[in-house]
This record gives sequence, structure tokens and C-alpha cells, in this order.
Amino acid sequence: MKRRVVVTGLGVVTSLSSQIEDLWKKILAGESGIHQLRAFDTTGFKVKFAGDVHDFSTEGYIPRRETKRIDLFSQFALVAGIDAVNDSGIDFTKCDPFRSGVILGSGIGGLNEVEAQEKRLLAKGPDKVSAFTIPKLMLNAASGHLSIRFGLRGPNFAVVTACASATNAMGDAFKAIQYDEADVMITGGTEAAVTPIGLSGFANMKALSMRHDNPTAASRPFDADRDGFVLSEGAGILVFEELEHAKARGANIYGEVLGYGVSADASHITKPDPEGSGAARAMSQAVRNAGLNPEDVDYINAHGTSTPLGDKAETIAMKRVFKDYAYKLNISSTKSQLGHLLGASGGVEMILSLLAIRDQIIPPTINYETPDPDCDLNYTPNTPHERSVRRIMSNSFGFGGHNASIIAGQLQ
Repeated sequence: MKRRVVVTGLGVVTSLSSQIEDLWKKILAGESGIHQLRAFDTTGFKVKFAGDVHDFSTEGYIPRRETKRIDLFSQFALVAGIDAVNDSGIDFTKCDPFRSGVILGSGIGGLNEVEAQEKRLLAKGPDKVSAFTIPKLMLNAASGHLSIRFGLRGPNFAVVTACASATNAMGDAFKAIQYDEADVMITGGTEAAVTPIGLSGFANMKALSMRHDNPTAASRPFDADRDGFVLSEGAGILVFEELEHAKARGANIYGEVLGYGVSADASHITKPDPEGSGAARAMSQAVRNAGLNPEDVDYINAHGTSTPLGDKAETIAMKRVFKDYAYKLNISSTKSQLGHLLGASGGVEMILSLLAIRDQIIPPTINYETPDPDCDLNYTPNTPHERSVRRIMSNSFGFGGHNASIIAGQLQ
């Protein structure tokens, strides 16, 4: 019999807020974390706005000397991870270290370090490239640092599936506990790709919004006038725990992880399957894995990136899975407020979905002004909606054709 898995801790770093309750308050108020980019000079760039975390600090989390040896994406993971562990109230010194682990997702990893050291190489020669280059840029650095911080010696690895990374990581952590490989897992995703190469690369492939006149309105999932996503950064980290383990220590439980589904489009390296078949498969597999019927899901936090092709394909996929019931669902994309955190997005969106269960309210899709005939579902436009939220689904789809869906619900 598979073991039950619950969520006991949450931590975030986002451009809107890096405190859970403050972030949730601002999400429900319809605020945006998108602004003129402050991380670097955008002179000559096609896009000059993003969701960069311009006020980020590791003070109180990581010693200053150590911070210099850790890339920004790992710093994000450490700060959000420490907050998640503190929120959970777990004392890892009282846990079996071999049954506690870390699985994190990141789509790109240490891009800041790659760019910085490439400049040093060209300007000063190979002997001046930092000795910390490799341990800073490697994608598994974030999970490694968290395991070291808390002395966790169980399952530990990184998942790389572009924008599906965090959700795939959570799925792997879910299964590790289900199948008795661990009792506690720190999981989610982290990303710090708001860099000159990150911004110009996405802009030159015409993936980003060009709405320079009003950056806060640039991310508009499912709206007829959407023109691309907004690049963002940050982390969403959660503590997954076996139910009886959590109950034995009197943990606060946000919800239960119920099901997980994955698939591949196998059609194009960047474009989604226009018929949504891969996305539909991931969603239907998650429903089946949870032992539910489609009608048992109340809310979907959509991948909803604000791209013309992606939002249409996801809408088609939701209709394929939920059929007529799709019109009775509440759907929203919190990327309308936070932008697209790439490999970290699924972690943040799972957190917001669990808060929707806690407070029985659906966060909105802001900037929804002009209905699109191809996207005709209830995307919770512009204002939150109070309703019974028993179970949620969170979708994440990534370049490469990677599709992942995860379902959580109230603890029964």
C-alpha cells in the first residue's frame, strides 16, 4: 500500500514578495511583480522589463563569505528552503538523515556564473577563471547545498525539464515518500536566469512580451492580446512529509499530495503540441494516479504563460480531459502577476494552490481584458473568487515537450 504524503512547510523568493503570507495577500489583491529590469543595464536589449528580485538578500540565512561561493539560483533555493523548513517546524536532528532528502528542479541553473566567468576568461585568461565556477554553476548545487545545510543524506538530485522542472521534482519527491524511500523531502524549484544571455536568448526567439508601454500588464494569460511571456526568477520550496511522520510531531498540514502525471509531446523542441495531447495525458494521468474522477478537481493553476500558442494548447488539453466540466472549473494563471519563473514556476504555483485550499479562494488571472474565442474557459478574470476548493491541479509544461501535472487536496 502506498504511503500518504502531506505538505508541512512553504518558502518562496519572488519579485512580488519573499514572505508567504505577504505574497498571498498581494496575489489576491491583484498586484504585479513585473517592472523595469534592475538587475543589469538593458541598453540595446529588445526587452527591458522582467520579474527580477531586485531586493534579494541572504543576510540572516547564509554567511557573507559563503554567499560569494554560491550562484544566485542556489542562494534563492537556500533562502526559500530554510524558510520552508522553519515553517514546517521540523527538527532534522531528530529525524533519520538517510530518510530525509532533497529533490529540486531548475531549468538552467547557474547562468549568472557562466556569464561572469566567460567574461573573466576572455578578459584575463584561463588562469583567472574562479575555482568555484563548476560547483557554482552545476544544476545539482542547489539540492546539494540544502542537504549540507540540514545534514540530509537520503535521496538527493536535481531535475532538469525546462519549465516543468519543479513539478517533476515534486513528483519524484512524492513518489520517494509514497514508496518508502524517505519520510521527509525538501522539494520544488529555483531559477535565476534573468541575465543578459537569458533575456536576449528568449527575446530573440520571440518568446517574450514586447509590451514596453506597461510592463505590469505584459503578462496576460488567455487574453486575446497576449504576445509572449515575461521572464522572472525566484524559488518555490516545499517540505513533503509522510502523513504519520507529520502527525506524530504535531505538524501543521497545508494539504495532501494526491496524484502526479507526466508525458512528452514528442513534436517540437519549443512549440507545444497544438492539439494538447501531451498536456492532456499528463493531466489525465495525475487524475488517475490520485484515484479521482475529473469532476473531483475544483481549481487548476494553469501553466498559462501568456504565449499565443501555449495558452490555446493548454485550453484544448483541459477540455480534452475535463470535457463539459471544464467550463465549471475555476482556472487561473498566477504568472499574470509573477511572470514566468521557468524551472521554479511549478514550486511557487503549487504553494499558491495550497493556499487556495487553505483559504477557500481562487487567485485571479490579472490583465484579462479581451476574451479569446480559442480560450473560452473560466480563467477567474482580474478578481479572486470564493468557492469550495477541495482539490487543485497545478500544470507545468516545458521546452522539449515535457508535461507534468500534480494534484493536491484537503487532508481527509
